[in-house]
Amino acid sequence: MIGVAMIALMLAGGLSYSLALVFLVVMIVSWILERTKWQLPERIGLAIVLLSIPLFYVDWQYQKFLGEPVERLGVNALAHLIVFLSAVKLLQVKKDRDWVFLYLISFFEVLLAAGLSFSPVFLVTLSFYLLSAVSAVTAFEIQKARRAVVLADTRLLVPPDSRVFRKKKNKGQNRANEAARLPLVALSLLVLIFVLALPLFLIAPRSGSAAVTRNGGGISNFIGFSEKVTLGQIGELKRDEQLVMRVRVEDAQEPRNLRWRGIALDEFTGRGWQKSAEAHNTELKVTGRAGFFQFGTTEALHRLTTQTFIIEPLESPILFAAPRPVAVQGDLPFVRVDGEGSVQSRRHEFERVIYKAISDTDEPPVEELRADLRPYSTTFYRYLQLPNSIDRRIGTLATEMIIDADATNRYDAAKAIESRLQTDYGYSLQMRAGGPDPLADFLFNHKAGHCEYFSTAMAVLLRTHGIAARVVNGFLPGQYNEVAGAYSVRESDAHSWVEVYFPETRSWVTFDPTPPAGRVALMKTGITARLGQYAEALELLWFQYVVGYDRQEQRSLATSLHNKLFDYGRYLSKAVSFVREMLPSNGLGIAVLVLGCLLLAGLVFIAIRFYRYGFRGGLRLSHIEEGTESTVQFYEQLMRLMEQRGRARDKHQTPLEFAMSQRSGEVMLITRAYNRVRFGGEKLTGSELREVERALADLEAANQN
Repeated sequence: MIGVAMIALMLAGGLSYSLALVFLVVMIVSWILERTKWQLPERIGLAIVLLSIPLFYVDWQYQKFLGEPVERLGVNALAHLIVFLSAVKLLQVKKDRDWVFLYLISFFEVLLAAGLSFSPVFLVTLSFYLLSAVSAVTAFEIQKARRAVVLADTRLLVPPDSRVFRKKKNKGQNRANEAARLPLVALSLLVLIFVLALPLFLIAPRSGSAAVTRNGGGISNFIGFSEKVTLGQIGELKRDEQLVMRVRVEDAQEPRNLRWRGIALDEFTGRGWQKSAEAHNTELKVTGRAGFFQFGTTEALHRLTTQTFIIEPLESPILFAAPRPVAVQGDLPFVRVDGEGSVQSRRHEFERVIYKAISDTDEPPVEELRADLRPYSTTFYRYLQLPNSIDRRIGTLATEMIIDADATNRYDAAKAIESRLQTDYGYSLQMRAGGPDPLADFLFNHKAGHCEYFSTAMAVLLRTHGIAARVVNGFLPGQYNEVAGAYSVRESDAHSWVEVYFPETRSWVTFDPTPPAGRVALMKTGITARLGQYAEALELLWFQYVVGYDRQEQRSLATSLHNKLFDYGRYLSKAVSFVREMLPSNGLGIAVLVLGCLLLAGLVFIAIRFYRYGFRGGLRLSHIEEGTESTVQFYEQLMRLMEQRGRARDKHQTPLEFAMSQRSGEVMLITRAYNRVRFGGEKLTGSELREVERALADLEAANQN
């Protein structure tokens, strides 16, 4: 129990591996020295404990001198103090109160580990701790009870020659048998505790748990998602494999071109993108009700896609979602939506954020987009903006691409430019293009780059021909984990694409000019990858339904259970209707009903048999003798014979005490046989039964004489 608590504290980061190793050595030494003269006397142990309290302050200052974070100073010093007290108590002579003190210290270690770690690894250590704690406390009470009972007292209940004592003559073997049963008993109690605590766990959500604290800061150098982005920043982000978020799509039909939209930028500076003044002026701060923030509408509910995001600590206020989010649900203080449809909230550099995003991922049919010839209103002129220093060859290149594809509308022109960029240019994470005009350097010199160059090139090429376009930075869906039913999104999945506006349908349509090589996530295979998927699935369930289990998750779980119960009720109703239809006209239905009743009666009979005779007795096909009842009958016959002699047994006497006071061989024989069957669980053989009957006959004859 103490060792598992120390491991939990170590895995949570509250104890270094070197100190944990030292404590392990102390545990081994204390085990060897237990009940020897080399243990510390109780007074010396108490003196060491009292003198160690000032060391708590010294350790605090030492941690501060080493440059530990301020919020970790007290935690580290407290962990060291608890472990030191445990070591002293283990090495000293221990009484019952000292063991209780050690149990309490181990509990505080686990409690401290719970405050330091939100990893599912803590669940594993907590399970082992609860199992060992139940076993330790149960064994502790057994030891106390054993010391309070004298062996002579037990012999007054069961004779020494009964099967109980013959089977367990060795005291060590007796304890070994008890120890072998103890883990099973503890496991059963642990399961019972879990079953009883589960309803309370589901009824009481964690308040304010959608934002989950994590040790350390957020992902550093998280660039490409601010209001001003320079060409090449997304490429720098794609070089890292650090986890950014996990996403679970809850709808049965996933949207086409699945990706996680982050920030959209509308003003091109020649060397990058930024949010224009018009986009700033159209920002809307949404107030939510019960954690639900709605800022859009949809024409049909079946077009909505719900996603659950668990985002790691980031140096960005962006809330990601599938294209065209219409609502966000989560424990968030506010939600802000700008003119480009980007959703933001407060920054979360030191904590994970859990929320649900609801998006309308449907796009208009291609025929409607091709037929869209309506001119843009003045509101959308900013999506046609180009810097004065733009290379004139870019407009000529766009004209060439559109003419070669015979494009006569916005949609075909966008598809033509998208296709030419995908086929005529190569994908590379190396930032070759640069200089005063990196876009022209990419298009006419190097002809290779990453997604930022492709999306920028397409947006600018479209704008030279009067087609409104903007650049969107976000993430590809990431690697799908079949075990967890969720996507694991990493920094390498960062991506940039283009959205084109069609005024007739008032919709922004997604285009992605990046070649397929830059849009395909590497799939990991093998046993290691599979085990990693299981670990990620456990972590996702832990964060979503344990740490981040708030009221919205409670409602979702309640809705899911209600739907399951409704489905089961419907299936049962169909089965009952089927039986009713068969009963009047078909004898098969009656036969099925009779067989079902017989099967139910058989199950009830087997359950009663196992309950009455035990598992082994219930499996026997032969007649089971009522050994206990027959034993009670012949012992009651003995009591009647002794009452006839005027020697009735007093109520305070045990059967063996009464037999010893009578000084009769026949009474002692019958009493020992009674104790063997009544308390030893034995059955008398035929010869033993005959001896009992002969002894009763002799006593009855003596009474008559």
